[in-house]
Amino acid sequence: MRHINYPSSDFESLARFSRETPQAVRQSVAAILDDVRRRGDRALVELTQRFDGVRLRPSDLRISDVALRQARVSRELERAARDTLREVQAFARFSLPRDWQRVNGHGARVGEKFDPLQRVGIYVPGGSVPLVSTVFMTVVLARTAGVPEIAVCTPPPVAEALLWALRHCGASEVYQIGGAQAVAAMAYGAAGIPPVDKIFGPGNAYLTEAKRQLFGVVGVDLLAGPSELMVLADENARPDWAAADLLAQGEHGSGRERIFCVSPLRRVLIAIEANLRSQAAAFPVNKGLRQVLKVGAWFIHTRNRRRMADVANRLAPEHLQIMTRAPMQLASAIHTAGGIFIGNHTPTVVGDFVAGPSHTLPTMGSGRAFSGLRAADFMRRTSLVEYSRAALRRAASGVRSFARVEHLRAHELSLDVRQ
Repeated sequence: MRHINYPSSDFESLARFSRETPQAVRQSVAAILDDVRRRGDRALVELTQRFDGVRLRPSDLRISDVALRQARVSRELERAARDTLREVQAFARFSLPRDWQRVNGHGARVGEKFDPLQRVGIYVPGGSVPLVSTVFMTVVLARTAGVPEIAVCTPPPVAEALLWALRHCGASEVYQIGGAQAVAAMAYGAAGIPPVDKIFGPGNAYLTEAKRQLFGVVGVDLLAGPSELMVLADENARPDWAAADLLAQGEHGSGRERIFCVSPLRRVLIAIEANLRSQAAAFPVNKGLRQVLKVGAWFIHTRNRRRMADVANRLAPEHLQIMTRAPMQLASAIHTAGGIFIGNHTPTVVGDFVAGPSHTLPTMGSGRAFSGLRAADFMRRTSLVEYSRAALRRAASGVRSFARVEHLRAHELSLDVRQ
């Protein structure tokens, strides 16, 4: 685990590194995308065997509706799912954009209307660690927005709990395809998958890089993955609680997760690190977690409380926990975090599973430009403009002025023929 100061050259190196994708990842993803684009189903079958160790025929890639209907889970998970479904739907509905119209200064009617995307692709991480909660945090938003076609990709073998959640939340198609090749299949179309309009969902570094490279070929939601957590702590923080929260976000398994602890008090950083080491001993078989603690854990000392907000704004963490005095005051100064969890009794894990907002959040510093996933991301906005003859007359001088300065004679003609 690394201790650095802010400000410092070490911190600047960390900030630059936070925005970079390793060259090996970029090259590997580019090769996979090109292979799927050229060879379609054959490439998907071979890549599935190579990366997931599962032999499939092209006809096996889509999971049957019968398999989805037959999936069962425990009553305990059913009860938790009802609770999460209620909260996610309520949050999503409240955040939906509304159509509106007004009369502008020319007397014309202007406004916006919002329509659901017609076909989306959603990636749900799976395999050895099926992220059932991600189904609720993505598919439910698409359904709430009114998307009619929701194609989901998840790596094989697909856990029964994941199949149950996908049917329960309303996925219309499910394919057992993982990683960057799944993004390629949804973008280009393959294995009987018609191409989608936009791709959603979190994933590892390879999936995130695939979304980055295919932006423009297809719409993408945001760059989400691998997981990150930053804890801002002062004497108000419980070191054992903060350590447990950092451990929770580091355990996802890829080894590329990142955890940060920031404080103006060195004794607080030392206490949290000691607790983190102690608690990590209970998870000796998690190789990914050990890798995170070795190269992805950072303890950052700041000169004062205000500087903690500066660190958060520079690194734009996916999850940000504020375990300090007056946490809301500190939260008001932070404008790049994916999600902010306020106070000692708000661990990130409640956001992972049950609180209501989607846990699909920007990572790798992309929170400076992207926000977390919401139902509105499954919709597109169309502007509306309606001019009457009288309103057009009032707008005419402005149109002519811009058309003449930009040397667009046909623009002026388009106005003149109506006079």
